[in-house]
Amino acid sequence: MKIVVIGGASTYTPELIDGLIAYAPELSLSEVVLVDPHPERLAIITAFAQRMVAHQNGRFNVWGTTDRTQALRIAPDIVVTQLRVGGQAARHGDELLGRRNGLVGQETTGVGGFAKALRTVPVILDICADIRTFAPHATLINFTNPAGIVTEALLRHGGIHAIGLCNNAMTAQRGIAKRLGVDPHEVHIEQVGLNHLNWIRNIRVGQSDVTTTVFEHVMRDLASDHDHLHIPASLISLLQALPSGYLDYFYLTNEIIQKQQGEPTRAEIVMDVERRLLERYADVHLCEKPPELMERGGAYYSTAAAALIRSLHVGDEAVHVVNVRNNGSLPDLPADVVVEVPSRVNRHGASALTHQPLAPVMHGLAAQVKAYELLTVEAAITGSHERAMSALLANPLGPGAAQVEAVWHDILTTNQQWLPQFHTR
Repeated sequence: MKIVVIGGASTYTPELIDGLIAYAPELSLSEVVLVDPHPERLAIITAFAQRMVAHQNGRFNVWGTTDRTQALRIAPDIVVTQLRVGGQAARHGDELLGRRNGLVGQETTGVGGFAKALRTVPVILDICADIRTFAPHATLINFTNPAGIVTEALLRHGGIHAIGLCNNAMTAQRGIAKRLGVDPHEVHIEQVGLNHLNWIRNIRVGQSDVTTTVFEHVMRDLASDHDHLHIPASLISLLQALPSGYLDYFYLTNEIIQKQQGEPTRAEIVMDVERRLLERYADVHLCEKPPELMERGGAYYSTAAAALIRSLHVGDEAVHVVNVRNNGSLPDLPADVVVEVPSRVNRHGASALTHQPLAPVMHGLAAQVKAYELLTVEAAITGSHERAMSALLANPLGPGAAQVEAVWHDILTTNQQWLPQFHTR
């Protein structure tokens, strides 16, 4: 197997390499190519990855290049995208964009996620064009946020095999396993909805339904925690589900907007973490991922990505929570849209399992966000100002009608260098 990682100079990359080392014998892995436009940072990450592989006797080659087509010419089996257009500086701008307009400031939801999607979708589709030319048999695994919107663009317009991946389901599963004191492989969760907008409705350990037990544990924890902002414990009873942490932005919008004022952005925190991580990665004596990597976020990314790649390679029919075309999986959402649901994976790709419809309290929000996502993809591709403002209005965390033009102008001004499609009309 050969793997190309686009965005290979990400500080996440050692996580991915660590997971690939564990599965390398099963994958017959021979080559991993890291692609990134930042040569100095790429050199540091590549050298560290090479030391990691040598230290654990991984027996596959790692090399780096700034030339994407050079990497794709090796005819990879898997292409992983984990890129960030504009880097952490653009993320910082996304978060401030929400704050200065009295909205949620976050990088994957609300107006910040919208700006990021507009920057990212054209780049991802440009990568798809290269894959069609140089590696038409490859499967693209997308970890780039906002993963749901990006995967929507990939499956509608990319013309390649693609699956969207997020670490949230794996993190939830591991957290539940730890709570119950059981092996994570025995825990099966029914997490359904959209990326960063989903609910866990059912939890099993082996053949035993432990849903009620876990719900009660979580509700007790929430009721006794008076130090942090979180959903009321009673909401779990109302929903009969565990909401993703990202749903806090929708359920606690006003509280979060107030809390964010005066706090550093997450981008500022991550920039400091990345600076320290790169210093550690540059240490020629370091051969294992450092504990500081946990501060970066993305826990279990390596486990989720490597396990998905393994299932695609060996065709084991394992179930993974991924972003795929709905095809009736959630019957109350259109068949052709991308959802994030448990899916069975084999050598041909991922097929969503069939689930019960979303409860009305979930469906209404999911349908509205999906409409926003579809409008965002269309705006990103066409450069239509009208579609962009329609997307902002459809976004539950977006501006009202009286504010939408001003917010759209703010987005254009802040992201001018990354949104040429809107400046050529």
